Amino acid sequence: MASFVTEVLAHSGRLEKEDLGTKISRLSRRVEEVKGEVCDMINKKYDEFLPSMQSAEDLVAQVNNLNRDVDLLKSTIDNEVQNELKVAISEFTELKQQLERNTMILGVLRQLQEFNSAIEKYNAALSERNYINAAEQLEKAQSCLKILKSRKGFELKVLKSLGIELTVQKQNMLYHLGEEWQKLAVWKLPPSKDHSSLDLILKTELHLCTLPSADETSSAPVLGSVLQALAILGELNTKLKFFSQLLLNYILKPLVLYPSLHAVVETHPQGVILRFESTKCEQERPPPADVFLKLKVVLELLHKHLLDVPVENQIGDENNKLVLAEVLGDLIWEDISESIIKDCLVYSIPTNSSKLEQYEEVIKATEQFENDLKGMKYLKGDATELLKYARNVNSHFASKKCQDVIVTARNLMTSEIHNTVKITPESKVNVPKLQSPGGEKTKPQKSPSREAPALENEVKLGQHTFSLPTCRISESVEKLMELAYQTLSEATTSNKPCAIQLFYTVRNIFHLFYDVVPTYHKENLQKLPQLSAIHHNNCMYIAHHLLTLGHQFRYHLPTPLSDGAATFVDMVPGFRRLGTETFLAQMRLQKGELLDRLSNARSFINMEDEDNYTAGHKAIRQVIHQLSRLGKVWQDVLPVGIYCKAMGTLLNTAITEMINKIAALEDISTEDGERLYTLCRTMIEEGPLVFTPLLEEGKNKKYQEEVPIYVQKWMKFKELMIILQANLQEIVDRWADGKGPLATEFSTNEVKSLIRALFQNTERRAAALTKIK
Repeated sequence: MASFVTEVLAHSGRLEKEDLGTKISRLSRRVEEVKGEVCDMINKKYDEFLPSMQSAEDLVAQVNNLNRDVDLLKSTIDNEVQNELKVAISEFTELKQQLERNTMILGVLRQLQEFNSAIEKYNAALSERNYINAAEQLEKAQSCLKILKSRKGFELKVLKSLGIELTVQKQNMLYHLGEEWQKLAVWKLPPSKDHSSLDLILKTELHLCTLPSADETSSAPVLGSVLQALAILGELNTKLKFFSQLLLNYILKPLVLYPSLHAVVETHPQGVILRFESTKCEQERPPPADVFLKLKVVLELLHKHLLDVPVENQIGDENNKLVLAEVLGDLIWEDISESIIKDCLVYSIPTNSSKLEQYEEVIKATEQFENDLKGMKYLKGDATELLKYARNVNSHFASKKCQDVIVTARNLMTSEIHNTVKITPESKVNVPKLQSPGGEKTKPQKSPSREAPALENEVKLGQHTFSLPTCRISESVEKLMELAYQTLSEATTSNKPCAIQLFYTVRNIFHLFYDVVPTYHKENLQKLPQLSAIHHNNCMYIAHHLLTLGHQFRYHLPTPLSDGAATFVDMVPGFRRLGTETFLAQMRLQKGELLDRLSNARSFINMEDEDNYTAGHKAIRQVIHQLSRLGKVWQDVLPVGIYCKAMGTLLNTAITEMINKIAALEDISTEDGERLYTLCRTMIEEGPLVFTPLLEEGKNKKYQEEVPIYVQKWMKFKELMIILQANLQEIVDRWADGKGPLATEFSTNEVKSLIRALFQNTERRAAALTKIK
């Protein structure tokens, strides 16, 4: 029986009438016959050894003919049958594609029909104010349009129009929902957007409508319908976000900021009204408990009349309800908790460690406030930022205390330096009562109190050996040192982290002084000698206390401070250097002014000329006036020893300049000598007056009268005056072969130069010069 493919091909007219199967069968039988003959021939040739050459050649020819017939049949099958198979497969594929296209068209038509049906149902529901159904139909239409747009290779021009229509209808519904929302929550805001004015905030009102008005035909709960529709359309968060911003700026934050502001709730048949009223309040910052109570009133009102409505998060999902209070809480909690911390809790942190126990009430009020909000679903279980801040009171106390200390210290540093107080060896700073290492309070001590132990020879040091000498310091510096002692005293009663922070705050105070004072008062320290002297004393006073400040509190502080870290000794050299450099800079400035004044004396040349003598006399008077002026501003400020050294150095600068100028003269007439002597006598008589002690410094008189101790060239200046009045013999006698007082102060060349300038060239002068050697 011929195969189906063969029959198809035969009927197509592309094969011969003879059946391919018949030909193949015939060839198969013929092959078998030839095979038998070949085998028989081989057997006869190699087995029976019969001469059959001719028979073999015939058989070869028959085999070759069979091979050609097989090749021809194979070629026919390859060319004819396979081509026909390809054509059949191609036709079947086209039929399949056509079927798929028809199926797709049917699907598109079905989606278009569903889109149209959804839009019609939407319009009907919207006209009946059935907002939930309308929103669901819009979402269904949106889903249909999304499916249509997702079909690649099948774009319709009508899709753009459908998209525009859907957008218009969605905006239309959002407009209606917005109108309904505005009827439910009505804001009456002040004309200005200024949130910082209490008078404007008092004009704010929020009206919540809980029942439909008299002209409404439907008594259905409009609020739930509106909120559910907004949730379906994905616009609920946007609407609540705008509401939350108004709530924060005009209600919640003002309640936190203003202690006198309170929320008042008025109930009406159609709903409630929330407004403000202001009462007299003397507190600058509201207590946390009052703030929590005021906020709770507002949030409870919103929860009861606006947010206590079940809303489904997804269409048809009854188990997935959206909690409106939780949505609003997520929107406002971060801002309102930040406001409570910044404007309320920060100011409730105590400034004294003794009041830390009272702060437990604030922590409890904060915890209760958060629990109330969690009960109303405003907060989730893990939202405890406010409570964490309140519980971390020790850290905040330390930070606030340190900040207050630094601010107070900086204010003292930038205050006027010239307001001074007098410090005497009897002056002491009270050290607060401290707990002894055993736990008992030690008796109050005085600082610095330095009673030296007896020496081996039973000789004791004086009571004030290590005391600061009498001087004047800035009142602000005295207060600064008291602040340091108070802060360290508080550190001894604080917990370990707080104590360490307070200790290093005190160190920071002194670092701040080192950096701020020289910079802030730089101009005055340079221009005003009195201030430079006061600043010098301030630095020495601070360094004096820093020597023992750490040791006094060391064993009352926690580790590692008690192990040796509580020290200020490392800062002492810096403060001493700061005070010294400032005063030395002022000394260099005063020296320069003295030399400038003496430069106007015209080098004391030709004193016979009246103008030159007047210029010299004026220069001397200016020098004495400058020294006198400095004496007035320094004498009651600097310690006696420092004052005498400073004035002695300046006076020494003046007389050294005079000695050098006079010794350099080449010709001094008799009248010149007299006038130079007069100028020098003025300096000798009036210069030491700057060392005259004050009435209360009578005990220091013996030190201040010994001018040569502080003026290095004083005796040389006196010897110069003697030379100006002496004759040659007197000069030679005072030289005394290099052993007299003149030889002690002047060199050989200086004396010879003065002799040549004072005396004419005579034999007596030559003889005198030979004796000066």
